[in-house]
Amino acid sequence: MATPMRVTGAWVQLLTDWLDQENLPAPELRTVLDSRSPADVVPLSLWQDLLRRAVALRPERVAPGLAIGARVQPRHVGVLGYLILTCRTLGEAMLAYQRYESLFYGQNLVEVLADGAHMQVRWPAADSTGELADSVAISALISFLRRQVDDPPSPSGVGFAFPRPDTATCQAFEDFFGCPVSFEQSHTRVVFPVALLSLPLPHSDPSMRSLLDRQASAMLLALPDSDSFDRALQQAMVRLMPEAVVTLPRLASELHMSVRTLQRRLADRQLTWRALLDRTREQLARHYLADASLTLGDVALLLGFSEHSAFTRAYRRWTGTTPARARKQLLAAYKSGEAV
Repeated sequence: MATPMRVTGAWVQLLTDWLDQENLPAPELRTVLDSRSPADVVPLSLWQDLLRRAVALRPERVAPGLAIGARVQPRHVGVLGYLILTCRTLGEAMLAYQRYESLFYGQNLVEVLADGAHMQVRWPAADSTGELADSVAISALISFLRRQVDDPPSPSGVGFAFPRPDTATCQAFEDFFGCPVSFEQSHTRVVFPVALLSLPLPHSDPSMRSLLDRQASAMLLALPDSDSFDRALQQAMVRLMPEAVVTLPRLASELHMSVRTLQRRLADRQLTWRALLDRTREQLARHYLADASLTLGDVALLLGFSEHSAFTRAYRRWTGTTPARARKQLLAAYKSGEAV
């Protein structure tokens, strides 16, 4: 039986940010929104209802879903925000989204198709989340990409499964996306030039930079007296971990050196490959467990474990306790101001 579609508590905070932008008190609606923590599961039906209630407060707004999606920040996409931080190009970021989409919607919906000079990101009409929710999702996708790439090109085309709206709304969609927009399509889709995939991600967003800095700090704890080689090693490992491909040959390839050379340089630091991997994972685990927006399953994926139980066994081996118990202690320490 398929898992029902849903979104995350982090995602619905888009509405809180939009209400703030519009200077709308909306106490009843805000009470519902504030009751959801970032890690909560929010049924799709509730998300659709919250959207309807929100836009009803501004009936004069044309295509309000576009304005809501445009508020997107890395924190709204939860663990995917962390994963995108590890990507070097837009193509890697799209693959990361496709790989871990189920963390967001509870299902894998998206297809990424290449056809000559263009590529599509799409999902079938049968999986449409409705006019408002689809508008928010696609406008958020485009807005997120525009923030990550210097001078990004506009999409080649955008399509929606819902019926064609009035002329003013159609024009608002084309103005927002900067390309032709079609409706009543077989798929909700965005079409990009294939060349877009190779564009580097500069990580210029301040909130993303802050998360990168926190990751780097956590990794530095795993290797005292770090030098430039250590930092390159750490950055490569944190990129590879979410893909569950942190192997010695893959790491050596990332660092453009032979396996033998990498082993020798680790030996110079009195480290084995296994000890390095365990120590790095343990330090990153402490960092991630202190973030209440990440579930234990999210943490396991970020550390490259295929399942939660494997992470729990490893964490118990490293520390003598479970991740759940460690998280409770860490969050209590941070709340009391005792943690460093």
